[in-house]
Amino acid sequence: MKLYDSRLAPNPRRTRIFLAEKGISVPTEQVDMMAMQHKTPEYTAINPLQRMPALVLDDGTVIAESIAICRYFEVLQPEPPLFGVGAKEIALVEMWNRRCEINYFANVAAVFRHLHPAMKELEVPQIPAYAEAMRPRAIWFLELLEKELATREFIAGDRFSVADITALVAYDFMKPSRIVMPENLDNVKRWHAAVSARPSAKA
Repeated sequence: MKLYDSRLAPNPRRTRIFLAEKGISVPTEQVDMMAMQHKTPEYTAINPLQRMPALVLDDGTVIAESIAICRYFEVLQPEPPLFGVGAKEIALVEMWNRRCEINYFANVAAVFRHLHPAMKELEVPQIPAYAEAMRPRAIWFLELLEKELATREFIAGDRFSVADITALVAYDFMKPSRIVMPENLDNVKRWHAAVSARPSAKA
């Protein structure tokens, strides 16, 4: 088994945090995206979409997409549960993880990909107007989370979950994306401080 990882990219970080929460160690190989290593014929043979991360199992099966990899390890090692327990909690974690992915993570990533000079060769064409349109949408979702987090400790309920991992990575990716965090979101800041203090956040 081998995990193809990229230290600077946000999606691989989601997988690393998940594995750290589980206490799972997996052999890894770093792929330097800034050096275009994810576009080489060797990596393209592993993942034709040329995206990170990718998990290659011992039988040669390739599992790409960070959340798919997380789901694989959730089944192998259910404790601690990061996708919820029981029908209601599992559904709520799925709902909030999807909301965080679509309305927050993707919008922050779009701002980075379409505005940051380092992405000039990776995002062709860069469309600055699209990035600027996504910037307020990311803030809007944070304002929604501010209201939700007034009544609970974590994104999907009272238990840390994969939804918190997705939101944490998106929050931290706001800095390189040059999205300014609003000052008045005290519940979001409280949540971010708590999840950032977990050892897994350093993965």
